[in-house]
Amino acid sequence: MDAVATSITTVDFVIIGLYFAVVLAIGVWVSKTTETGDDLFLAGRTLTWGVIGFSLFASNISSTTLIGLAGAAYSGGIPVSTYEWMSGVPLIILAVVFVPLFLKSRISTIPEFLELRFDRRSRYYFSAMTILLSIIVDTAGGLYAGAVVVKVFVPEIEIWQTVIALGLFAGLYTAAGGLKAVVYTDVIQAVVLILGTIVLTGLLFARLDFSWSAVVASAPEGHLSLVRPLDDPQLPGWGIPLGVFFLGFWYWVTNQYIVQRVLGAKSIQHAQWGSVLAGFLKIIPLFTMVIPGVMAIQLFPDLPNADMVFPALVTEVLPIGLTGLVLAGLVAAIMSSVDSTLNSASTLVVHDFVKPAHPEFKPEKVGFYGRVTTIILMVIAILWAPMIANFGGLWSYLQQAFSILVPPVAAIFLVGAFWKRGNGQGAFTALWGGHLIGLALFMLTQLDAWPIHFTINVGLMTAVSSLIFVVVSLRTAPPDPDQVARTTWRPAMASEGTAGLPWYQDYRWQSVLLVAAMAWVLFAFW
Repeated sequence: MDAVATSITTVDFVIIGLYFAVVLAIGVWVSKTTETGDDLFLAGRTLTWGVIGFSLFASNISSTTLIGLAGAAYSGGIPVSTYEWMSGVPLIILAVVFVPLFLKSRISTIPEFLELRFDRRSRYYFSAMTILLSIIVDTAGGLYAGAVVVKVFVPEIEIWQTVIALGLFAGLYTAAGGLKAVVYTDVIQAVVLILGTIVLTGLLFARLDFSWSAVVASAPEGHLSLVRPLDDPQLPGWGIPLGVFFLGFWYWVTNQYIVQRVLGAKSIQHAQWGSVLAGFLKIIPLFTMVIPGVMAIQLFPDLPNADMVFPALVTEVLPIGLTGLVLAGLVAAIMSSVDSTLNSASTLVVHDFVKPAHPEFKPEKVGFYGRVTTIILMVIAILWAPMIANFGGLWSYLQQAFSILVPPVAAIFLVGAFWKRGNGQGAFTALWGGHLIGLALFMLTQLDAWPIHFTINVGLMTAVSSLIFVVVSLRTAPPDPDQVARTTWRPAMASEGTAGLPWYQDYRWQSVLLVAAMAWVLFAFW
């Protein structure tokens, strides 16, 4: 730990300080034009495709992503990258199917769409679940993980001190500038992350004489293979279509803190272009965050803890100044996750609970309540974050716990978007019934009575939840035809707004190129 800390110089800390100053300046600048609830939560619906794409990328990369991807690649190989490059599949589905449905509905939250498609019960159920996860898991977890990472580089700083500093900083500029401040800082954060990790990868590859053969020779057998046998503990082959896809669908299509950028788009076309751009950007981490973990095997063959791979690479490979740049990227990853979850959680509280109870509130008052809610949620996350250390091994089960939460949500959105007979009773029953069955399955897994990998469980439980949705819907009254017509997808929607565009501006051709890029990754590293 001390060896890592002593290699951080004054120049590096100055660079990190400059990053904080830029972020703060953006927050102050944007806050001057943020007045109404629409400004605060959806950036006034003015976001363009480049901002949307880079913001989607930055919000998805956390400090644990940078540490975890390199560490997992070092110890188990590159299958962990599947969660990154395969994001393009749900992002294409978002662009083709759900962007038209969401933006034509003029919704402010994803749970709001459930009320339009089904009923208010599903909206409140899903919204409450998302708020709880956003604050207790995503925001608090991001603060805690970021504090742990900072302590690796600067051991004299206590975890609770970092939690308070990061929470206050992210919370205050998010409360002031809202989504616009979040996405503008996300663009900077994305650029810093991408450039910093590209530089790190280039310098690391230079240490290996730019020889891919040297990388392959130093890697244990199977480390550079994406598709693994069924008993692989990290990611079995069947876990890719059954688990990674549905986890990705939930994350990129139904997760408020991600999709909020899309809801704030100035048009359907910009939302579609931004979604596809994010899919291309998500291929980058395989080469700049995952493969460097494999390269590190030759340089640091005896690291006792795989989580030390990224800190070792930063402090041993990068020169003075560039270390600060990459550490600024690390801080950026922390901030982008925390500010995004805070803004989305406050959006859900105000739009799904406060506004329905007080429809008379003017836009300025909605904005005021949004700021107050953001600060309250920030305080809750700060107070809860240090408690996570007391959970020990339970925290490591969070990824498996998503196998409970994700399947019913994925089922009702996917089936409900195409099947017009699906109704509110079926959706609500699938939500609570799927979660109960998933909880039982999760408990059996912890007792070693159900040895199937959690990614495969996600696929199985999505099928079960879909079956519940279909059976209950068929046994109860059909939904209102007008309601269904407005909230289900039609093939004609895929071509709306594309007439007269050159092929390179047609998101459908962009999606084809993205599929080709993902297919190349899969077969190149099969």
